[in-house]
Amino acid sequence: MFLKRRYNKRLKFIQYHNMSKINKKELSAEQVQELLHTLKVRFEKNMDRHKSIEWAKVEERLVTRPEKLWVLDEMEVTGGEPDVVDYDKKTGEYIFYDCSAESPKGRRSICYDLEGLESRKEHQPENNAVDMAATMGVELLTEEHYRFLQQLGKFDTKTSSWIVTPPEIRKLGGALFGDRRYDHVFVYHNGAQSYYAARAFRGLLKV
Repeated sequence: MFLKRRYNKRLKFIQYHNMSKINKKELSAEQVQELLHTLKVRFEKNMDRHKSIEWAKVEERLVTRPEKLWVLDEMEVTGGEPDVVDYDKKTGEYIFYDCSAESPKGRRSICYDLEGLESRKEHQPENNAVDMAATMGVELLTEEHYRFLQQLGKFDTKTSSWIVTPPEIRKLGGALFGDRRYDHVFVYHNGAQSYYAARAFRGLLKV
């Protein structure tokens, strides 16, 4: 019975993931305008995150990449509050991170990855960070990314966020997460099968 449940869960994810590749992900004109307004207001309110970047240039790049707008909307509706935090001069890409004060509310109570989720014989959560990030179209933050984000403000003072776990740690059953406590940034570990009401993940998107 347990093996059948594992198979069905994996099959359901594969089917959803494949359909997401087939179906063109694009927002309506109204949704685009609403999202651009939200992003602009946040951008202008937090200029310390991107002092040398102009919104007009960011918007110009966004409107020609509808698939990226769809991903940003996914970040937004799951509570990530995406914002521009960097610019890659080599590629010309603007880099968005989830900048919500606490770990995104719409992505909490999830294991680190599918292997961790399937290792639970009971009380399995509905999703996992690695697959959810892939379906949304974002990259999970690494420890380096997470520490960079924490230089831009104080994040996860009451919550925590899964981050990319090195293979040598993951193969032993562990997974990494980060948070800020006592005005210091900490990176620590749990079993990849664990999940908490106060832990989600943060993603990044290159546009």
